[in-house]
Formats: sequence, structure tokens, C-alpha cells
Amino acid sequence: MKEITCKLLVIGAGPGGYVCAIRAGQLGIDTVIVEQARPGGTCLNIGCIPSKAIIHAAEVFHGARQMAAGSTMFGVRVETPSLALSETMEWKDGIVSRLNNGVAALLQKAKVKVVEGSARFKDGKTVLVETVTGVQTVRAENIVIATGSVSMELTNLPFGNNVLSSADALSLRDVPKRLAVIGGGYIGLELGTAFAKMGAEVTVIEATERVLPQYDADIVKPVVKRLGQLGATILTDTRAESFDGAQVTIEAKGQAQRTLAADKVLVTVGRKPRTEGFGLEELDLDMAGAFIRIDEQCRTSMRGVFAIGDITGEPMLAHRASAQGEMVADVIAGTKRAWDARCIPAVCYTDPEIVCVGLSPSEAQAQGVDISIGQFSFTASGRAMTMDDDRGFVRVVSRADNHLILGVQAVGAGVSELSGAFALAVEMGARLEDIAGTIHAHPTRSEAFHEAALKALGHGLHG
Repeated sequence: MKEITCKLLVIGAGPGGYVCAIRAGQLGIDTVIVEQARPGGTCLNIGCIPSKAIIHAAEVFHGARQMAAGSTMFGVRVETPSLALSETMEWKDGIVSRLNNGVAALLQKAKVKVVEGSARFKDGKTVLVETVTGVQTVRAENIVIATGSVSMELTNLPFGNNVLSSADALSLRDVPKRLAVIGGGYIGLELGTAFAKMGAEVTVIEATERVLPQYDADIVKPVVKRLGQLGATILTDTRAESFDGAQVTIEAKGQAQRTLAADKVLVTVGRKPRTEGFGLEELDLDMAGAFIRIDEQCRTSMRGVFAIGDITGEPMLAHRASAQGEMVADVIAGTKRAWDARCIPAVCYTDPEIVCVGLSPSEAQAQGVDISIGQFSFTASGRAMTMDDDRGFVRVVSRADNHLILGVQAVGAGVSELSGAFALAVEMGARLEDIAGTIHAHPTRSEAFHEAALKALGHGLHG
């Protein structure tokens, strides 16, 4: 094949890689992107998007079952509903396909050349791509590594047969009767909640003392309560030792081993950077543990080689990768930019949802900051009542001296949609008075943000 030369080569078309390539193309940079699967990466194909589709479908089905059981206050009655999971999966796949095509169209519009195949470094300027028609050589002035991450596997519970990764769970055609979820992080609880709503008997097995350990206990409490209401069992300080296809052997701290029945086991113990399989060993890169070390412009220790997204460390979030990718394209184009994000919002799509932006109270106090806290419960929210879901709260953390907002946390139905407002407040250096002085539409859940700011100032109006 004829050798390809370009100014920028992006390896990986996930949310970091494709955004970087599109932005570079818009800036007139001669750009090539290499991807061995469909564009969109883990997030679009087997992660964020399909999981949220399944979570929503599960909520719709669960709501229909509740109404059929006569437990609704709305006066709505339905016949006994049923779930055809295979059709749900087809609907989910249709969404993914539409977004795949959208990304491909955007790359084409930006005049980015797409090479389908598996990339492997020959050196810091040359990559060999194994395509269906042979090996394609690509030489580039700049290279961006955006290879993402993969699900972590347990040596005693390797993926296969009835031991599922999160991607496997998103392709099931039938709801398992009994599902054991190994790992009580956000992926495990999101999918565990969804399958519980679809009718599975779910048991969450977490090795630490509580689930969602990255969040404080007050935020997690409504999520744990809801799982119990859905019939799910949570076992903490417990490890899964083995699975024989019908039973999981577990061992709780200080107790003898015992078994629990399970048809499927979903392993969600975390993700690791994808550093193998593309010749990274041919480069002389400084590492930060398992991750590639980068500076404030996502430059690696090799000139002309950048890295973005999950392969560069926590937080492993699609929107972090996208923001890095956009910045790197600007840097390569000659714009003076550096990574200066004050906060990166994190969302957990459990029931209820969790949003965390900036510093929590304990994190702020650990930095020696004297803080003020304002918290407003959705039990006093008119909009929450009209939605028959008043669980949770919004909490604002600010400096006590000048009222600068340091962080916002929320737990409640649909609070993920408030994450942008929370992040904007922190990013723009807003103070409590700014939020208190902003008119929030009524009736909306966003009023809880306004009320939390007022409470932190000492004069809450509605609670």
C-alpha cells in the first residue's frame, strides 16, 4: 500500500480520539484516525450510551409493573406488562448505530481520513495498521494515543460462559433469574439496579465495607435503600471466590465460606488502561503506574506524542477525554492552551441518580478550608412531588469567608441533568450570592440548587 503521511495521527476513535480528530480537521490540520471497531469507542458502543438505554427501559418496565400492581397514585391502570429483552436490545443497538453513523459523518465533514484496522507502533512517528487489505504504514508529525480502557478481569472469575463483563450484560437476550454482581462501584450498581427492575434477583457482592465508596455515606444512603426496595441484596466486606455455573462461593470478613445461587455473574471490579496490543513498548514513554504520564497539555515524555482519556489516569470519564482531545487539537494547531479544568462532573446513573462536582465537605476540610454547607431536600420540592419522587437533596459547599462555591453534590431523580449548572458554578468561580440571585424557573428540580445556596447564606425560604 502507498504510505500515508499526515500532520496528526489519532489512534482510537472513542470520545477522546474522535473529538480530537474532528477539532483538528476543523482547524485545517491534515488528520488521520485509526480505529479497529466502530467509531465511538467503549462509551458509545458498549458503555455509556447502551447502558443508559437499558437503564431507561428497565425503569419504564418497572413503572408499568408498579401500575399494574395498583401501587400508583396517578390513577393510571395498565394490564400486566411483559418484557421482551431481545427487542429492548435491538432498540438499544439502533441508538448505537445512529450515533456511530453520526460520528462517521462528522469525521468525514471535518475531512479526517479514517483507517479501519489495528494500529501498532513501529516508532514514535510511524504506525503500522493491519487492515483487511494488508498492512498500511502511517507516518505522522504528531500522534495522539487515545486507546481507552478495558474491563478488569478476576483471575478466579475469568470472563466467559455465564461470567459476564459489563459489555456482555448489555447484550443479553433474556433476563437472568438470579444475577450476582461482583463489585459495588457505579457500573455494578447501575446495571444491578436495571436488572432488578427487569425482574432479576440481584445480589451485589462488594469487598470493601460499603458500596460506592467514592461518595460520602449521606449521598449513597438513598441508593442503598432503593436497592433494598427492589429486592436486591447487598453484601459488603465480602469476596467472591469461585463460580461453578450454578452457585457463587463467597467469603465474608471473619466468616466461613458459603454459597449463593446464581445463573449469571456480572464482574464489575473496575477498568484498566488499554496499554497492550499496539506496540507501546516500542516507545520510550514515562509512566505513572499503569497510566501514561502527561503534562498540562497532554504531552508525553516523547516529542510529538500526546495521550488523552482513560489511558492517562483517573477519572476515567468520556467527557474528560473529549475535553482533553479538543485541547490537544488546539495545541497542535498552535493555540496556547493548557488543562485548567476546575472540576470534572461525575454522574452515577443509579436510582436515584448521583452527581458530584468539585469538592465534597470532607475533601474541602482536608485542605484546611473553613466551609459553609447548604442542603435542600427534595421533600420540599413541588416539582419532585408532582413527579412522585421526592428522594434526595442538593448540597452546596462553599468557603465560609468569601462564599466561593467549592463543590455541589446531589442525589435524586434526574439530577444528572443538573450537572452542567453545578459544574458551571464551580468553573466560573460563582459565589453563593450568584446562585441565590439567579432566578430559577418554577416548578423545577433546579430550584433545590437555589434553595441550598440560600440555606448556606443562612436564609433558606422553603426548608
